Amino acid sequence: MIRVNVASRSDVLGGKVFGDAGSYERIAGRVYFSLPVNNPHNARIVDLKNAVNAKNGEVEFSADFTAVRPKDLAKGNGSMLLEVPNRGRSRILALVDGGDWDLAHDAGDAWLLRSGFTIVSLGWQWDADGPGALRFFAPLAKEDGKTITGLLRGDLMPFRPMAEIPLGHLIQGNIGGTEYPVAAPDDPRNTLTVRESRNGERTVIPRGEWQFAHTVNGSLTPSDRFIQLNGGFQPGKIYEYVYVVADPVVAGGGFAAIRDFASYAKHNPDALTPAKRVYGEGISQNGRFLRDFLYQGFNADEDGRMALDGVLAHVAGAGRGSFNYRFAQPSRDGQPTSSVFFPTDIFPFTDQPETDTITGETGGLLDRAIAGNTIPKIFFSNTSYEYWGRVAALIHVTADGKRDARISDNVRIYHFTGLQHFSGPFPPEKGKDDLLGQEPQSPLPIRYFWRAMITNMDAWVGRNILPPASSYPRLDNGTLVPLDQWAFPSIPSVNKPHDANEATRLDFGPNWGQGFLTVQPPKAGATFPVLVPQVNADGDERDGVRLPEITVPLATYTGWNLRDPAIGASDQRVAFEGSYIPFAQTAEDRKRSGDPRGSIAERYPTREEYLARYQAAVDVLVSEHWILKEDRDAMLDRGKLEWVEATK
Repeated sequence: MIRVNVASRSDVLGGKVFGDAGSYERIAGRVYFSLPVNNPHNARIVDLKNAVNAKNGEVEFSADFTAVRPKDLAKGNGSMLLEVPNRGRSRILALVDGGDWDLAHDAGDAWLLRSGFTIVSLGWQWDADGPGALRFFAPLAKEDGKTITGLLRGDLMPFRPMAEIPLGHLIQGNIGGTEYPVAAPDDPRNTLTVRESRNGERTVIPRGEWQFAHTVNGSLTPSDRFIQLNGGFQPGKIYEYVYVVADPVVAGGGFAAIRDFASYAKHNPDALTPAKRVYGEGISQNGRFLRDFLYQGFNADEDGRMALDGVLAHVAGAGRGSFNYRFAQPSRDGQPTSSVFFPTDIFPFTDQPETDTITGETGGLLDRAIAGNTIPKIFFSNTSYEYWGRVAALIHVTADGKRDARISDNVRIYHFTGLQHFSGPFPPEKGKDDLLGQEPQSPLPIRYFWRAMITNMDAWVGRNILPPASSYPRLDNGTLVPLDQWAFPSIPSVNKPHDANEATRLDFGPNWGQGFLTVQPPKAGATFPVLVPQVNADGDERDGVRLPEITVPLATYTGWNLRDPAIGASDQRVAFEGSYIPFAQTAEDRKRSGDPRGSIAERYPTREEYLARYQAAVDVLVSEHWILKEDRDAMLDRGKLEWVEATK
């Protein structure tokens, strides 16, 4: 890292004091990096040697950042939460503290600030899109001064008829990544196909029926970023496009940015955001980023020192991602009906070495960290959704799906039972647009688990206080089972899923292991086993870290939700969502409908009994360090609201 340019600096909420940590300031600007091409710790960055701005054996990059730090650094706790922002958006402050993401008007209860943490969010994604997105600025690559070309792919299942679709990754109504523009619109390798499901047979749409075009002011004009289809794109079908692109960005430098900023904070005496300990935090896309960061060996800085002391990778499932490839597509993930067959859920999955019994390949996620003696403390945390939508079971079973895998001493794996990928609203409601499901979303909150995880990580790294043991579904006790053994009850008017996402052995061409994907779409081979958490008679999962809503239930909370017929493909799952399926209120109600689950009145004769059992369940979570003591009252208040909602 060579310099930091500060664009703005302001007191948080006019200099308000946050407990013993005092007042805070928010800083925004850009960080500049220079990477020596021949440093062995940079060797895995694809196309680094081909960067057009290489000078004196080094390549310069830069990244947007925001930082929130105590004004009096001596009052901080010495720990930094280094956020890997999701598609350029900083969110951890709002998620954990409940206020504004930028602290513009509201700090929520300011738990992170009162606790003395420094919070930094650093851009790493070259194609992050939209106002305010934190971006990573990387050079293009050329080979011997000549333009590099290749093939790129995208896919989409519309939720409504659409005359045209963007080439960029459309996720929850926004462009998660702008992607590369079309380089050769008339090239015969440009194709568009349609199929009914992720594993369905592709049908090629004749070239004369579609074009790279965009409607502007009512007129169709040529475009290098949109596809227009005669008759429009129909809901409930997967459309996949492949097209020729040029001038790849050296995207893998984003790994070095996170690495070098962590090292700068710990070792540079003049650091803007000094820290004794740095914890990498990433959610979903960025949890996958951190898994890949570890796999590719970036936790050793250019001097071989440990960069991140701790890693909190949340809802990443077994995934990594398209972060360090030629023509990388960092926004692409792996959903039930889009971003299918991308280099996301790929071997190896477990932290310790495993063997793929079909290919013979052997490896583990932490092999390079172990070799370099740079293994951080790690939390891999997932919700119920990731077992259905992100093959999460593969991080703790053998590749053949027959045995539970051994987990490293430095790793904890947590399954937060009944939660969905992101916390749904309360009172529960259905998703909207492409997230419209047949059932209301699971409203169970992740916030309080996050606060405890951060506290536990800080104690583990800073004082060697062990965190709670791993808690996840296992084969040896029957809480993890093949899909055909899953025993969900028959609940009236509730449709059950017929599949869960699979990890597939993919082949993108002879050199794709080195970062060069030349076959698009890839050849899809055999799949890895599909395993999901087993459920009890209510349909709630039996294992894991369970909120009182699961141990003292008023409803069933699942890791899946089927698409509403209004958006097509009603037999397939909605991305990211679980389901909230309330119990009948009385025995008469459930008998009338045929619901096999006990009613609320049969379980809890009075409100007071329910609340007493709910309080006891909260106290267990506090005693086991899953929840902070200071969050007990807020959780008890939530229990009262749960009762009101269920009995209204």
